[in-house]
Amino acid sequence: MEHTANTHITLSAKEEQILRFMADGKKSVEMADTMHLSLPAIKWYRQRLKIKFDAATTGELLVKAMAHEFI
Repeated sequence: MEHTANTHITLSAKEEQILRFMADGKKSVEMADTMHLSLPAIKWYRQRLKIKFDAATTGELLVKAMAHEFI
């Protein structure tokens, strides 16, 4: 299920799950194990999230995601 905020940012279910894991402080390796994905796949999703939120760092990404009510 995709989530769309009034900011025109659309996230896939996997992107939403990874964003929640990031907010919970999970490491990429933990996410990969839990989601049964490769570490490069997790890193790709994390980068895509930064691009979608126009964030340079993970901290900035999380702040913007909270401001837009994704987490």
